[in-house]
Amino acid sequence: MGGCFELKKSTFYILFISLVLPFLGRSQYTDVINSNRPGLSVSAYAVGKNVIQLESGLFYEQQDHNLLNTQSDIIGTDISLRYGLLFEQLELNWEGTFQNQNITFANFDLSETRTDFYRNRIGLKYLIYDRYKDDKPNLYSWKANNVFQLKNLIPSIALYAGANFVLGDNPFYVGDPTISPRVMVATQSRLSPRFVLISNLAYDRIGTDFPEMSYIISLSHAFRNPKWSVFVENQGIDSDRYSDVLLRGGVAHLFTEELQADLNLGASFKNTPSRIFISAGVSYRFDFHKDQPKAIEDQNADGNGGEIKKNSMKKNKKVKKKKNNGRGAEDIDLGPTKKQLRKLKKEQKKDNGR
Repeated sequence: MGGCFELKKSTFYILFISLVLPFLGRSQYTDVINSNRPGLSVSAYAVGKNVIQLESGLFYEQQDHNLLNTQSDIIGTDISLRYGLLFEQLELNWEGTFQNQNITFANFDLSETRTDFYRNRIGLKYLIYDRYKDDKPNLYSWKANNVFQLKNLIPSIALYAGANFVLGDNPFYVGDPTISPRVMVATQSRLSPRFVLISNLAYDRIGTDFPEMSYIISLSHAFRNPKWSVFVENQGIDSDRYSDVLLRGGVAHLFTEELQADLNLGASFKNTPSRIFISAGVSYRFDFHKDQPKAIEDQNADGNGGEIKKNSMKKNKKVKKKKNNGRGAEDIDLGPTKKQLRKLKKEQKKDNGR
């Protein structure tokens, strides 16, 4: 395989298996949008059951290939549609990149235009281990909550399985089959309250003439004003079709709990081709999530559904009786009235006089 680095298949499989097998877990819905933008790294967490999330951006890229003596101008759009399916841990995700590439071949004084999906895939992501499910703040140590510790490197882990689709005569993937599988492991570690580390390890276009292995490592930092954050990301790609190492960075701003905007730019480390790119986008969440009632959770946990229902009915009857007697539910458990206190004091005086 060509490129700037070599990633042995055996090493990849060992890493893949060692990360996956030991863990099982569950996820947690958040009140604020959880976007994979900016950048290309994928979070370990799902968006939440019944949440629909749209993440989209426009980009421009310039490519120059020294060996082929070509120059390219590329414009396009990235789109990701995410949906929380069935469980809090499960997410259905479609990702598409549609682009227009104008190529100039300097040696032949020719130009060519390629327009199609550079990325078109759909898959399922499932969180198998939630590192922070049972975490609680340490009430006796500021350091334990705010300073990096080695245990913070233990990540939450998700598995992804999906497929790439090449429809029609796609000029970017000549000869590729219509469908090719893709698998990935996504991890996420909270190094401190302000720093988050995400890593992705993927094996893509399995079964084609040009299978691809890649990694992404992304580090993000939230400022004291939590509506602003920055990130830096390193991506490595190894394939007979294309190999490279990319670096990108950017900033994101949270306008509301449902809306985020971002800007990022990046470049490659090689000149076959050299790449410089910039992207700006938004993420918006349609939140139809509903928390599961506590009583139902307890019922599912210990099977005491009948007892919970019975106690709940008794409580409701007491409240209704209070209301029917002309006193609101807010009067429950307020203690004896002044009249009752006076009566109690008189009875105590009588007892003391005996």
